[in-house]
Amino acid sequence: MRVHEVMTASVVTAGLSCTVREAAELMREHNVGSIVLTDEDRHPISLVTDRDLTVSVLAAGEAAAGPARDHGSSPVVCGEPGMDVADAAALMAEHGVRRLPVLEDERLAGIVTLDDIAVRTGDLALGQRLATRITAAALPDFYFHERGD
Repeated sequence: MRVHEVMTASVVTAGLSCTVREAAELMREHNVGSIVLTDEDRHPISLVTDRDLTVSVLAAGEAAAGPARDHGSSPVVCGEPGMDVADAAALMAEHGVRRLPVLEDERLAGIVTLDDIAVRTGDLALGQRLATRITAAALPDFYFHERGD
């Protein structure tokens, strides 16, 4: 199965001048957990998630008027529409990301998420393995130490 078969073509995007508040409002309006900040040619520059806003803005006492791009992931790890879903899953696990923007001719064409892979492929075991690998990649090693008696 190919990425274009499971990706979502309509990606919520914003320009590089987007503020933290505007990013949060876009996520709320579109009921999504992330937005992709793009330049004027639709090249992804930063991926901002609801967790980014919670941890690096709200919990840190940062201003909502500040630039959202300062709190997102950059450079953005991206896939291609024709790549195999298993390859996309491996790329996501390697980089510890749950969302993979999809580029066609270097422009944003869609996004594939961990949930998309699990649900749309019908391979819930793949989704569970991927979630475990991504979570492990994102957390510090001390969460996975062996417990003593």
